[in-house]
Amino acid sequence: MEYIQEIRILYSDTDSYGVVWHGAYTKWFEAARVEIVEQLGLKLEELEKNNILFPVVEMNIRYKSSAKMNERIIIRTQIIEVKPQSVTFEHKVYEKSTEKLRVIARTTIVAINNETGKMYRKMPDNILSAFLSAVKTENQ
Repeated sequence: MEYIQEIRILYSDTDSYGVVWHGAYTKWFEAARVEIVEQLGLKLEELEKNNILFPVVEMNIRYKSSAKMNERIIIRTQIIEVKPQSVTFEHKVYEKSTEKLRVIARTTIVAINNETGKMYRKMPDNILSAFLSAVKTENQ
């Protein structure tokens, strides 16, 4: 499963150098993760009512080249690894017209119990199965 976003870079997404501010990428990556989770049938509101949250525990961003205001970018996000306690997403950002790779990033989330604040050593089976189905789809 892959989620694709097209974004036009706005002035508010840039820093004083006229390039995309690094924090803007994290906002776009979050939107992609939420979309994938919901496409898998996992409704975040329902999970939260059941005290399950998915915080980011690791993020690695590699900036290959600068994206600038008014540029159109494509962000491709997919799940690349599922473990019993975590899910890792890969995000690739391309300039739309040239397909030049701008950024590659990985984010890892875990499931925690919101009441106790403790991480699940193994996510609930229905959640783990949903994430595993996305990876199997990609590898087939």
